Amino acid sequence: MGKHVRQRRNDRPLTFSGIGVAGCGRMGRPMLRALREAGHDARGFDIRPRSEYGALSSVMHNDPETFADGLRILLTVVRDMHQTDDMLFGEYGLVKRAKQLEMIVVCSTLSPRYTRDLRARTPVHVKLIDAPMSGAQIKAERKELSFMLGGDAADLDFLQPLFATMGTHFHRMGGFGSGMEAKVLNNLLAASSTAMTRLVLDWADKTGVDEKELLALIHTSSGQNWLASGFDEIEFARDGYSEDNTIGILVKDVESALDAAPDGADTSLPRVVQNMIRHLKPRP
Repeated sequence: MGKHVRQRRNDRPLTFSGIGVAGCGRMGRPMLRALREAGHDARGFDIRPRSEYGALSSVMHNDPETFADGLRILLTVVRDMHQTDDMLFGEYGLVKRAKQLEMIVVCSTLSPRYTRDLRARTPVHVKLIDAPMSGAQIKAERKELSFMLGGDAADLDFLQPLFATMGTHFHRMGGFGSGMEAKVLNNLLAASSTAMTRLVLDWADKTGVDEKELLALIHTSSGQNWLASGFDEIEFARDGYSEDNTIGILVKDVESALDAAPDGADTSLPRVVQNMIRHLKPRP
């Protein structure tokens, strides 16, 4: 049974040390900023030049050895399974480099099967928590993310002050891997509403219905969905497909959901949605 927790930010009695955020892009950067602003000793790791990070540049690293020194709690916010493998076991090898590592918190959206398999590949003394999040960059900037959490209850209790600095909704879904299972199902719905909202807006253009008025109608009517309601704020709402943007990530997320499909499940509709997302063009 999932458990939903809502915690006010002024309920944080602790600060943490030795926190690292690996992957400081659209989501990881504001997450790192939120941790720092809350007083936590947090650093970032990314291959981008440190000069791109402004006020955060002093706590950014692109050398894995330096980043790993004193690292106790690692949050991974990289794009996909390949980058996660590189970060943990491959080119950057943080699992071996970080001698004081105690916890890995997987915040990327990945295949649930891959996520659960991490347990067998990680030293037993390192605790694993899956904590994928929802809300896109706008919610990360506002510290209003929703986290889907999987792991031991005591570990989640311990980490709750960290999650509370970055988000406002915390859904405990069960043991390790269950947060990821819930996230890919949620993102399957998000991909579906993205595909259909964009289709509806394209049709509206061709029939002379005003975009702004239609979105206002959808927000208060039976077609209401997250993308339509936040269309003017969500950073990727008008984007076309590209492998390296958020629309491209949605295609990857649908594939992660398909990897977790029950035996014998009908996957035809998710495949149609994935194909629609893959063929989105930029919207003026």
